[in-house]
Amino acid sequence: FFPQLKQSIPTYLNFTFGGISGCLATCVVQPIDMIKTQIQLASEGGASKLSPINVASKFVKENSFKALYRGIDSALLRQVLYTTTRFGIFYSLSDSIKKKNKGKPMSVLQKVGAALTAGGIGAAFANPADLILIRMQADSRLAPENRRNYSSVFNGISRIMSEEGVGALWRGALPTIIRAMVLNIFMLAPFEEFKERLKNLIPDLKKRTVVSAMIASFLGSFSALPLDNCKTKIQKMTKLPDGTFPYKGIVDVFFKTVKNEGPFRLWVGFPTFYVRIGPHVILSLLMNDFFRNSYASSMKKQ
Repeated sequence: FFPQLKQSIPTYLNFTFGGISGCLATCVVQPIDMIKTQIQLASEGGASKLSPINVASKFVKENSFKALYRGIDSALLRQVLYTTTRFGIFYSLSDSIKKKNKGKPMSVLQKVGAALTAGGIGAAFANPADLILIRMQADSRLAPENRRNYSSVFNGISRIMSEEGVGALWRGALPTIIRAMVLNIFMLAPFEEFKERLKNLIPDLKKRTVVSAMIASFLGSFSALPLDNCKTKIQKMTKLPDGTFPYKGIVDVFFKTVKNEGPFRLWVGFPTFYVRIGPHVILSLLMNDFFRNSYASSMKKQ
């Protein structure tokens, strides 16, 4: 199922396979992502009952089961922009570095550098879609008169440009980019590293790939959640009665969260976040690996 990849993949396919993998994984985990966002916003509001089951049942009761997929068009557009870019850049850089290494595996630092670059550029491209996704998911927690009621991702983009200006599409871009860079360092780099390091312990490539993806999913989730928490609060915030915003930036939201909610609330909803990020990471990594290796195998037979 996961044949050993021994040749470079055309650059355009690195991007194509990454985008398809991200979109398929997103279709599976979108409801979990909605509940993750609701938990983070409930924590900000001082709620005490934050178990995923309580939050999910309350959300479905007050909205509908269908509402769990609210913002799916934004989520898919985000994957088209984000995962396509980060996987495409990471694996294209990896192939290039391996050639310069004369076939030798990449060093840890080289993997980290490729992951940083891919995550940062991908997040910058995808921020508008990510912003609209957060706002659509947060709408149900706002008073009816304050709801934005975007009908679609494209309606959201149009209204933000006309009501807030083009630059507003990149609100929260800094925490989004930092989060993506951290997530990629602890996801893509470990995934490739563990696939190499575990060869003696787990000779079977299929099992080793799955185990590596599971390790990468946990490391990525744990490291990225505090930044995801800050990003969510910045992107969904609305103006206060005095016309100012509650947060000035990522540093401000970080320290206000620690002060008002406690440091451990930076990891609020970790089980749900992991259940959302974990499967997405695992599915996207495994599918991307499968597509890449299948292509290499088909070319080898020709």
